Amino acid sequence: MKKIIMPNSIKQINDLTKYYDGVIIGLRDYAINMPVTFSMENIKEITKICKDNNKEVFIALNKNMQNKDIPYLKDILKEIDTLNIEGILYYDIALVNLKDELKINTPLVWSQEHLTTNYLTCDFWNMYGAKYVYLSSEITLDEINEIAENTKALTMVNMFGYLPMFVSKRHLVKNYLDTFNIKDDSKINYLYKENYLYQIIDSDLGTIAYSHSVLNGIQESLDIKTDYIVLNSFSIPDDIFSKVVEMFYTVDKSNVLEYKERIDSMLDTDLGFLYKETIYKVK
Repeated sequence: MKKIIMPNSIKQINDLTKYYDGVIIGLRDYAINMPVTFSMENIKEITKICKDNNKEVFIALNKNMQNKDIPYLKDILKEIDTLNIEGILYYDIALVNLKDELKINTPLVWSQEHLTTNYLTCDFWNMYGAKYVYLSSEITLDEINEIAENTKALTMVNMFGYLPMFVSKRHLVKNYLDTFNIKDDSKINYLYKENYLYQIIDSDLGTIAYSHSVLNGIQESLDIKTDYIVLNSFSIPDDIFSKVVEMFYTVDKSNVLEYKERIDSMLDTDLGFLYKETIYKVK
């Protein structure tokens, strides 16, 4: 099982080279749920760094596309196809159609967040070029393992970091500030609800809300059946993220409890939905 990171800078990619197997990076204006996004020039630089160090590269083009995006998207896909990377993350099915239309060789990663919850649908998209699937963070560890053991696709799942709760194309924070004539240029806003603090980002691509705690699945990472686990650097101090990445890369049965306690002591952590089934109740 490989460890891949979502980095927040090129420096972080260079500094942590010994402790990860690959990276997920987002293309600016075409990726969401990333700590940062990069220009195409930066992505080429990152790809060279990774390939020189035998690391895998996945590029996220995972926003909901609009008609005006398609011409540039076609050019970008052709350019990415020359980089010899491992995969392209997609949310919008336009990517599936364009891969076929443009005869793109680079495999796809089905990454529809909350929808990637069963192996039959994983296998459906696998038939259409999705060699990989990025599993939902709202399913249990048992469900994750069941999918990983039964799908034909290679699987990846979040094991560390703040989890995206929802994405809206509407500018929820900006609309609120405008309605009440409030001046606030913060990059991150906060919602305090039921004794928890949630981070909210309102960018050009819409609004994203994140979980109140950091998922720390280092203990579960020893038994998980997925092909990849993902460590997300969003809103994690650089020094702490570096320590966490090193711990995830060197963890084994002898040190896992020590590592878990160390991470828990540095951050407000929980186990997300790994042991929490989603149950719908009719009131």
